[in-house]
Amino acid sequence: MEIEQLVKQAITGNKTALEGVTAAIQDKVYYLALRMLVNPEDAKDATQEILIKVITRLSSFRFESQFTTWVHRLAANYLLTEKKVLNKDLGLNFDLYKQDLESDLQEQSELKNKPSYPILLNELRISCTMAMLLCLKPAHRMAYILGDIYDMEHSEASAILDISKSNFRQQLSRARTKVVAFTQSSCGLVSSCAKCRCEKKLAGSIKRNRVSADHIYFASDKQFSYQEIKNSLTQTQQELRTLALQQSIQYYKSPIELSETIEALVSEGLNKHKRPA
Repeated sequence: MEIEQLVKQAITGNKTALEGVTAAIQDKVYYLALRMLVNPEDAKDATQEILIKVITRLSSFRFESQFTTWVHRLAANYLLTEKKVLNKDLGLNFDLYKQDLESDLQEQSELKNKPSYPILLNELRISCTMAMLLCLKPAHRMAYILGDIYDMEHSEASAILDISKSNFRQQLSRARTKVVAFTQSSCGLVSSCAKCRCEKKLAGSIKRNRVSADHIYFASDKQFSYQEIKNSLTQTQQELRTLALQQSIQYYKSPIELSETIEALVSEGLNKHKRPA
């Protein structure tokens, strides 16, 4: 059944349909939150709040756009304006991030013999690629995620952000220019001239508890391996390597405990959780 049909049924109070609606959008919302915030716990909390907004405002959906566009609009607005989200901003910029990447580089051949080495290397690659976007202002970060990572049509992305297509193109262009320039100067996967290499950065990242074999958040058998990405990027034209690196991080499913929380909210019904629009 198409999601718009499920929405119509959910609006009439059909809890099974409402469960179908939340199940259909939950992972999409979580991935957007994760790419914006990077921290999985922060992304989980944001996803729960966004889904509650979807549930409680469902009756306000007028079917004048695709439902997923409406959901992304709610999600983007929350991620860009919610005070408790903005308060978690780390204040990163590309100069600080570059200094960090180029510090504590060392050859650690003994790490390569450990069974955990490939997954730790991939964990570092993914977390670093995602954290890079934190150096962008939130509005530019969102534009980059929607425009380049999601590869949305500019008309849909601008509708989600409630700005003109011209404004969206400007934000995307500025964000893209900064990300490409930084990646080409600082990421060894993209440029042979860059000082930082994941292989050299791994030991220091382990010492700083930035990656740990006991807490693997991003690397999994559903993600491309570090070596696969490295091999792929060597065959990609230079100007496309930054985009390929960012798009290489495939979708993550939202945590099971989040699903259970949302199911509990749905089971209690819409009326109990209605909030002012």
